[in-house]
Amino acid sequence: MRLDDAVVLDLHGVTDKTAFMNRCVRALPLPVWFGRNWDALADCLADLRAPMAIVVTGWHAYAEAAPDDWDTAQEVFSAASRASRNGLAVLLALSGWEDRTNAPAPGSDDPPGASGAPGVGE
Repeated sequence: MRLDDAVVLDLHGVTDKTAFMNRCVRALPLPVWFGRNWDALADCLADLRAPMAIVVTGWHAYAEAAPDDWDTAQEVFSAASRASRNGLAVLLALSGWEDRTNAPAPGSDDPPGASGAPGVGE
């Protein structure tokens, strides 16, 4: 596992658990059955088939907006790292490491109704 090969989990703009889970789905190699809850995230990360380094960027706004959820996310990362058989490292970028080539696509963590899809009766 090399830091150059790290997966970037970019949390810029994330302020709630739903958006956090949606970003995890987009950035991490989670199975299609992933349930978008804390227990499922811990299990899926611990069961990754290959060593992985995850660098979490842009997490400050989430930590401020939802401190209890951010605490839980950190506990999940820690527990999954300890339980991983193949090697999992989760690193929190304090600042400066931005992966601008892999910016999150709009959509799955936008608020309901913001997807551009027509609503009922439209």
